Amino acid sequence: MTIFSVRHITAYRYHRPVEFGEHRLMFRPRDSFDQTLLSSDLDIYPKPEYVRWIHDVFGNCVARVGFTGFARELRFETNIRLEHTQQVAMDLQINEEALTYPFAYDTDEGFDLERTIHRHYPDAGDEVGKWTRQFVRIGQPTETGHLLMTLCYAIHESFIYARRLEHGTQSPLETLQLRRGTCRDFALLMMEAARSLGLAARFVTGYIYVPDRDGSSVLGGGSTHAWCQIYLPGAGWVEFDPTNGIVGNRDLIRVGVARDPKQAVPLSGSYDGEACDFDDMSVQVNVTTSDTSTELHG
Repeated sequence: MTIFSVRHITAYRYHRPVEFGEHRLMFRPRDSFDQTLLSSDLDIYPKPEYVRWIHDVFGNCVARVGFTGFARELRFETNIRLEHTQQVAMDLQINEEALTYPFAYDTDEGFDLERTIHRHYPDAGDEVGKWTRQFVRIGQPTETGHLLMTLCYAIHESFIYARRLEHGTQSPLETLQLRRGTCRDFALLMMEAARSLGLAARFVTGYIYVPDRDGSSVLGGGSTHAWCQIYLPGAGWVEFDPTNGIVGNRDLIRVGVARDPKQAVPLSGSYDGEACDFDDMSVQVNVTTSDTSTELHG
């Protein structure tokens, strides 16, 4: 078991005082058998008029924050601590009928999973599907776990990770054609690839622990991170991080899940003013750890 501490600061600066609309903040990790929230603090400047907590349609904890007055800076600082238990790919217990691909979800699960199986992005030539099917064996059984791990590693090894300043996520077809993108782009590509095989997939936003930021090969540190989950009968929602080639939850801190990336934006909101009033934005994420076991993991 490992104790993770996360400090996440987002600051917006303006050339003149502006008025802020309601902001939506998703930073509180989801409690589960593999991660337990120990503490959570939220500090906001200027002081908000209200902070209202809700559970969204996916069960994520979301803070809705309202303001009065004007300011030249808007700053959110969150600090969390949680216990994390590593789950690795070898621990997957997939039901016998789903050990090889293709397989079918049972009727009840299939009904609930339907929207996460349906492909969400235009691909007239089925380019994503064609690319994905190269990992399916012809004339012999394809092990489901091996298929998905190969897909995850293929994105990690064949695509170039590149941060970009633009908001939003590339379409899966664009990421496939460019062979480059951010963690959100790679997560979405793997989701649509899995969906092209008839598998249920969903988006995950959160944080990743990078053991040594200087010279580390782990990507996605220093900001929020993104990966995906694929539903496998018997194993449930399994984590796949194609940015780093991680299968399982190693070093991954799950904050929110969604059917599509636009439903899991860590921070969103508005201000009343001209576009030229905006000066700049900065994001700082620090994830540190103290291992409570006798063996270091990750």
